[in-house]
Amino acid sequence: MPLTELEEYYNKFNEDKRLNSRHGNVEYVVSMKYIHDFLKPGDKVLDLGAGTGRYSIALFNEGYDVTAVELVQHNLGRIKQKCPDMKAYKGNALRLRRFEDNTFDVTIMFGPMYHLLGHEQKLKALLEARRVTKEGGVVLVAYIMNEYAMIVHGFRDKNIIDAIGTERVDEVFCHHAKEGDLYDYVRLEEIDRLNDEAGLKRIKILSPDGPANYMRRELNQLSEEEYEQFVRYQLAVCERQDLIGAGGHTVDIVRV
Repeated sequence: MPLTELEEYYNKFNEDKRLNSRHGNVEYVVSMKYIHDFLKPGDKVLDLGAGTGRYSIALFNEGYDVTAVELVQHNLGRIKQKCPDMKAYKGNALRLRRFEDNTFDVTIMFGPMYHLLGHEQKLKALLEARRVTKEGGVVLVAYIMNEYAMIVHGFRDKNIIDAIGTERVDEVFCHHAKEGDLYDYVRLEEIDRLNDEAGLKRIKILSPDGPANYMRRELNQLSEEEYEQFVRYQLAVCERQDLIGAGGHTVDIVRV
């Protein structure tokens, strides 16, 4: 995938606005809860694919030793503008040559797997994250789920016939990205396969946003009290295995 296409996309896409929206905030609150579950004082944290720094800057402001790596120059500029004292570098999840083995206690990957196309690229990124994370450390990896893509981009947005015709969707409605696509989507069995091949052991897997991305309009119509209950609901059910694959995003928490 040409870098210019991804950069052009994120130059137009307002990542801060998404994460500060009601549906984006559900994802953020749940994800931060689980990040904190695996952090301890003095930990070194790598935010790989840091976007505009929503997670890395918050953790830096809490006192953690945080390093942010971001591929898109526009996003990196936003990080440096908002938090000039935090370490932030331009980099690619497939090649982390800046960092030695066993450097970080916790590695967060909440972006790269969305855009890396196919199994081999994802595996390479996962192996790099494993390499730079200390033995016994934790990697939190986010994916966008296949069923969310089918329902929203396929059926709601009326792209399903074209997707089938271009062989991006197969007979069992599994997505297969083509060269030049910006996003790739997975099912749980693909995540399991990646962990097996990377030699990573799952601690837990969860959906940080659940149905929030399907319910953007409805969430915006809730009162503050009702919205607070929705966030509490998602915190309560995010680990339910019968719901995970249908959520917009999944966070897989694995130990090195």
